[in-house]
Amino acid sequence: MTVFRNATQEELVPILEWAAQEGWNPGLQDAAAFWQADPEGFFVATVGGELVAAISVVNHTEGFAFLGLYIAHPASRGRGIGYGLWQHALKHAGTRVVGLDGVPDQQANYAASGFALFSATTRFTGAVAAVESEGIRLAAPEDVAVLIDMEAAASGVRKPTYLQAWFTPAESRQTWVAQGESGLAGYCTARRCREGLKIGPLLAESEEDAQALIAHVAAQMSGPVTLDVPDTSGPLKTMCETLGLAPGFATARMYRGTPVPVGAAQGGYFAVSTLELG
Repeated sequence: MTVFRNATQEELVPILEWAAQEGWNPGLQDAAAFWQADPEGFFVATVGGELVAAISVVNHTEGFAFLGLYIAHPASRGRGIGYGLWQHALKHAGTRVVGLDGVPDQQANYAASGFALFSATTRFTGAVAAVESEGIRLAAPEDVAVLIDMEAAASGVRKPTYLQAWFTPAESRQTWVAQGESGLAGYCTARRCREGLKIGPLLAESEEDAQALIAHVAAQMSGPVTLDVPDTSGPLKTMCETLGLAPGFATARMYRGTPVPVGAAQGGYFAVSTLELG
């Protein structure tokens, strides 16, 4: 018998292991921060008590949710279980606008559920020269409210609970800020992953600040660097190419309902926090 139900926090561990096996390269301590974003927003399908599929529909605000971690165990694919869980989990979003970053070959399936293409996001990975900068420091607790506001201005949507947890330091995750003359000129969060490290979000006012943040992170955390860059952030895509970072897979950003304001997500130096929670 197939059962659709809420996931437990402990079940996020095997779900993220599935994500690793799919090549998504999750962070070493993603589970705790993800869970704090919306403990009611993670779902699983079980057959005979065994996990066979998972999905998240995290409600960030009263008006916006994000769908991710949509995975069916290979042995359970092609049986309609994943789609049944999809329908079950989307009820959690209610009337909210729902965003997702999906693989392009699933666009038609997502469109059948009312999702429309907005843009694409490209993953860039490679080695970066490590250079420490005196103008970059670790974020302090009093910075967090400003960081959340800056991310909302760049992405077009607010994710306060999620980012409050994301910006809280962890053993394998830290946030650095670049100090400008009249305030913060940019910041980034970096976390160790199964392979190398990911930087996200990254926000910067200029190419100089963006490069300094990435180089400073490389001096603090060893390994190849990965950034997920939306097409709406053309300057950062160009900069990644200039730095010699190799483009990898691309995802399709889609929305069910009125998408985020286009102007809020255009231009600048911006990399998304995660493809799982937006």
